Amino acid sequence: MDLSLSEEQQLLKDSVARFVQENCSVERRRALRDSEDGFDRQHWQQYAELGWLALPFAEEDGGFGGSALDVMVLMEELGRGLVVEPYLVNVVICGGFLAAASADQRGASLPGLIAGESQWAFAFAEPEGRYNLADVGLSAEAAGDGFRLTGKKTAVLNGHCANQLLVLARTAGERRDRDGLSLFIVDGSSSGLTRQCYPLVDGSHGADLDFQSVAVGADALVGEIGGALPLVEDVIAQALVAMGAEAVGAMDALLEQTVEYTKTREQFGQPISNFQALQHRMADMYLECQSLRSLLYYAAIARAEQREDAIQAASAVKVKLGDASRFVSQQAVQLHGGIGMTDELGISHYFKRLLLLNTLFGDSEHHLRRYMEA
Repeated sequence: MDLSLSEEQQLLKDSVARFVQENCSVERRRALRDSEDGFDRQHWQQYAELGWLALPFAEEDGGFGGSALDVMVLMEELGRGLVVEPYLVNVVICGGFLAAASADQRGASLPGLIAGESQWAFAFAEPEGRYNLADVGLSAEAAGDGFRLTGKKTAVLNGHCANQLLVLARTAGERRDRDGLSLFIVDGSSSGLTRQCYPLVDGSHGADLDFQSVAVGADALVGEIGGALPLVEDVIAQALVAMGAEAVGAMDALLEQTVEYTKTREQFGQPISNFQALQHRMADMYLECQSLRSLLYYAAIARAEQREDAIQAASAVKVKLGDASRFVSQQAVQLHGGIGMTDELGISHYFKRLLLLNTLFGDSEHHLRRYMEA
């Protein structure tokens, strides 16, 4: 099997890598972390101008018809550069839901997303839910020609600034029932919606959302009423592949920076890279990076070919992401010594981002169970 990149994918990779090298730094990340949005809106507009926001969408919807492999190429370079702009939430997750919406909904929503004019968030998690996507208590009751949403959502990535929300709500059944879940598009300025915003461990921003009888029209329903869970699981599987690519990029950067540091840090009159015990550690870091990359390629190809094992392969990526990223980030910190956890050095920022990716949408143990069940 030929796993080399196509000419278009190589051009995309080079374009993103060049942008990251010229525009992204630890200093910039630290400054944006303390800003209101947590990312640079001018850079987000540049993403739109470069066509990155249009990458995975169908040509009839204004996109480029890119595959999971194309998104993987882009996300790997974004991960290498510690990019803070919310591409994963907006394009991969919310864009994945909108791509499966009706023609009218796509026409109303996708142009703004692709142009970089709107910010989106996916509100699915609840305080009691842990990693169970079906554990939803927020209710959507029929009211007139639409619905009224009541309940709470927690840890909504990009929820602090999103002007459009995709909300998973229960329209029938009991809590944790797989049936009876529906997905709604909710305007971020809706009456009855309040937000409690806060920074996350990696410096990105999120919010807890409180819905108090928030009214939406019948046209806000995405897909069939009560049958949203299969779509949610499919889109989350897409997100896991994208997260795996971001993690590979971050882990490669950690390895490269660690190797470079050990070549310059001297002990006992010689670079510490000469010590065989440290060479073994860095070799193990390399193997972990390549193991995740191999699983990532398998999962991206399965997704691109729409194979039956695509969701199972995505869970395999998440299992390896957790184990490999933990090992690589911890070794990088230890090999840098005390400065490895300082805020001034990029190592600590990669560490925190990988920590978030490890727990987002389920940790290694959760996805190992899902893989075995599948």
